[in-house]
Amino acid sequence: MQSQDVLRLYEEGYRDFTGISLVGVDFSARILVDVNFSNSDLTGANFSRTFLTKANFTGATLNRANFQFAKISDASFAEASLTKANLRGAFGVRADFSQASMSGAKMGHVNLRAANLQRANCSGSNLTGANLRNADLRNGDFAWTNLNGVRLIGADITNLKLTHARLEQAFLNGLDFSGMSLSGVSFKASRLKGASFQQADLTAANFQSASLQNSNFRWAQLAGIDLTKANLHRAKFAQADLRRVNLSQVDLDAIELINISPEEAGLVAGYTMATAS
Repeated sequence: MQSQDVLRLYEEGYRDFTGISLVGVDFSARILVDVNFSNSDLTGANFSRTFLTKANFTGATLNRANFQFAKISDASFAEASLTKANLRGAFGVRADFSQASMSGAKMGHVNLRAANLQRANCSGSNLTGANLRNADLRNGDFAWTNLNGVRLIGADITNLKLTHARLEQAFLNGLDFSGMSLSGVSFKASRLKGASFQQADLTAANFQSASLQNSNFRWAQLAGIDLTKANLHRAKFAQADLRRVNLSQVDLDAIELINISPEEAGLVAGYTMATAS
């Protein structure tokens, strides 16, 4: 079957193209609303600027496919393979990417608000400036992912893997990172008001110039983190590991050290004086 056959059948009202092989097919700038390509091989297919609202790509092979600026709201990509696919600028509100393989994908400025990415593998992908507000990211793998400028407010990040991810200038207010492994992650200049890092491993993490008002670092592993110029108004650090913390140009009077031991309080002040000298 060729692209023209699919388009002709679609115009005739046919919607089910389950299990077909259309490697490298060009459907750019077409209208294929509610089409069913589940379990199909669409490797390298071009869907750039295509209207695919409510389309079904469940279990499909879409490696290196092009969905740049495509309309994929309410579409299903559950368990699909999208390795190195291009979704830059795609509009995918409420789309389903649960258990999809998206490693190495180009997803800059994609709109996946309220999308389902449970157990999705996005490792090594580029999501610069992506909108993931209210998205479900539970148990996803975002290791080595570029999330600079991403919007994650309201997202469920339970058990999300973020090893070596970059979250600079991101919008992360109110998120719960409790217990997560975030060693070496960069949150430079990000907005993290009211975020919780209780019992998280933040060893050598970077929070330079971050907004951390009312954030919670209780019992967190903070050895070697950089908080230079961070806004820590009413931030909580009780029982946190504060070894080698860089608090240069931070207003310590704004930090809540309630229940912190005298020894730990002395360490904080000592490190501050050391970095200021």
